[in-house]
Amino acid sequence: MTTAAPLAGWGRHPVRDCRLETLREAGQLDALLDAAPTLIPRGGGRAYGDAALNPALTLSMLAQDRLLHFDADSGRLTCEAGVTLADILKFFVPRGWFPPVLPGTKFVTVGGMVAADVHGKNHHRDGSFGAHVDSLTLVAADGGARTLSRTEHPDLFRATVGGMGLTGIIMDVTFRLMRIPTAYLNVETLATQDLAETMAGFEDSASWPYSVAWLDALARGPAMGRGLLTRATFMARDELPAALAAAPSRGPAPPLASVPMPAPKWLLNRPLVKCFNECYYQLGRRGSGRRPTHLDPYFFPLDRVGALNRLAGRPGFAQHQCALPMATSAPALAALLDTVAASHRGAYLAVLKRFGPGGDGLLSFPMDGYTLALDIPMRHDTAALLDALDGIVGEHGGRIYLAKDAHCSAKRLRAGYPGLNDFATARAQAAGTPPKFASELSRRLEL
Repeated sequence: MTTAAPLAGWGRHPVRDCRLETLREAGQLDALLDAAPTLIPRGGGRAYGDAALNPALTLSMLAQDRLLHFDADSGRLTCEAGVTLADILKFFVPRGWFPPVLPGTKFVTVGGMVAADVHGKNHHRDGSFGAHVDSLTLVAADGGARTLSRTEHPDLFRATVGGMGLTGIIMDVTFRLMRIPTAYLNVETLATQDLAETMAGFEDSASWPYSVAWLDALARGPAMGRGLLTRATFMARDELPAALAAAPSRGPAPPLASVPMPAPKWLLNRPLVKCFNECYYQLGRRGSGRRPTHLDPYFFPLDRVGALNRLAGRPGFAQHQCALPMATSAPALAALLDTVAASHRGAYLAVLKRFGPGGDGLLSFPMDGYTLALDIPMRHDTAALLDALDGIVGEHGGRIYLAKDAHCSAKRLRAGYPGLNDFATARAQAAGTPPKFASELSRRLEL
């Protein structure tokens, strides 16, 4: 049944009234494709901005949630696009298997992971999710299903991995899981005093499979870029302390609590965030060292509180995430952090990761260098701050992550994604001309 619904991404901004339909069986597709002038598939709604919004028709894929086949010798899994990462972890972690790449939340769908070509804390070693995808089934504008891989329709495969759902409807995905000895990681925390020390910590951690840093985005002067860098590797069974050895492969835990309603705007005011950052940093310094940690709080710390996006209040928030080439990462990061710290608004969360080489996807986000993500509450002056940040990224040869963006201009996007012309050519093979698959993001960015 089709319903009208106000929809938004995880940032709760922007909000659009969209016709919402749930795809329950493949037989619905012909009628849906005929009835709507354009449409966009939607997974778990965890893209932050307007990537999964189309007022004409937004097609929920959450009912396409079956695990179809698993090969225990190779780790190759085939599943429908609406299967969530949480589903996979719940089933496979107790059996000693683990996804090769994870974003910062487990409530994304596999189709969404392909569409955004998500990256994780191990990009410097293992690349993004698309590098581990063997094939996928895509339904095109004519209703026909195509199997895509690096050898079958390779150009369309490269356009679909990272293509934000604009090439067609991903129906199923085949990718490879990896074996893990336990569900616990040996996590080491390093407190860094400034940006140079934080970046040096990442370079020194290149041999660790996973690494990420929380930054104090409001620190200025000599302390700018200070943070807590955590690096981790999975623990073998014989490394576990006795208290954990009894359940070495337990699955992920449910959220501890949930934010019941949008918080008042004053909650994320600058003095309060500054106080929180200072306390969090000092506690992290005192807790530096190594400790066994279950994979759930390490990979998904923000999932521990349900509906956490309500903390930004009714206006919502923007996440500004950029990728920066290695040669300009240091000055660009310094300029971004200085601009945020000097602004009236500031950012209440900042996360830094080290990227390895970029992937094959024509619109894939990563590049060899660094990525900085900043959560900024939406207020009257937020657009000006985002504009300034986009300008710094462009000046230093970087790019903006489409799965997080709700603000970037078409001109700035094109400067950061040299594969856009090839993407348009490949997209036309499946989406038609004009494209059948479109979103508020694609219209804003003139894709």
